[in-house]
Amino acid sequence: MAEAPGPLERLLGSESGIEHVPAEINTEKVSIARIYDYSLGGKDNFAVDRAAAAAMMEVVPEAMLLAKANRYFLRQAVRYLVGEAGIRQIVDIGSGLPTVGNVHEIAQDIAPETRVVYVDNDPIVLAHSRALLASNDRTTFLNADLREPDAIFGHPDTVRLIDQSQPFAVLLGGILMHLEDEEDPEGVAADLRDRLPSGGFLMVSNTCDNGEPRAMELSRVFAESGMGSRCFRSWDEQIRYFDGLELVEPGLVPHNQWRAGPDIPEPDSPAHSMHIGGIGRKA
Repeated sequence: MAEAPGPLERLLGSESGIEHVPAEINTEKVSIARIYDYSLGGKDNFAVDRAAAAAMMEVVPEAMLLAKANRYFLRQAVRYLVGEAGIRQIVDIGSGLPTVGNVHEIAQDIAPETRVVYVDNDPIVLAHSRALLASNDRTTFLNADLREPDAIFGHPDTVRLIDQSQPFAVLLGGILMHLEDEEDPEGVAADLRDRLPSGGFLMVSNTCDNGEPRAMELSRVFAESGMGSRCFRSWDEQIRYFDGLELVEPGLVPHNQWRAGPDIPEPDSPAHSMHIGGIGRKA
């Protein structure tokens, strides 16, 4: 039986009475944000995204766990940054589609004065995020690209919400993994570290080549789906993203080992070793 269309498909499909999909939304090419949405149980995705997710699950049945664990780590990281480290400014780059427990919701539940800037270059994320944030004057969304940090940090909304002379956190949840080597993910991370003032934080999480054959199979599927050919870098490669920073304990580790609480999904699954994350602090 064919899967029922989600709200995005109903909005853009012929049954909605809208005959033309907006040019900026490509329904025939996978979207990282939409695959992630599907992995988390969302409905804002197309058949091409679900097919890519199915291909992932063929080689690693627990593939959807990686997305759930990544989201769990992101939430734990925000709780640490706001609740323990006292951060009140966050820039979330590659934020993806809104879901339950968004960064600003977690942060502002702990400290209502926390200001959040979301950044993504997917037009669907733009539409959803702006609608979600319309009434929140401490949070905004930028349609910008990780590879153009000047456009992010020089944007009037960023300047309005983020005092870059005071400690703030940059979140890179599952985004550096989609950059190819020639796009210099280490250089991108270095640029962001350089922008942090003393007391600022960088959070990074990505899939990881842990030496398990299934990780390489999943990497192949990622590449064939158009999500990047270097999604599964080694731990040694990824620790360089934190050069010059003090790693927050327990360091760069699988998500089920980073201050995991009782609600982490499938805590004992060996698949957790294929996704790692950490937080670094600038002295």
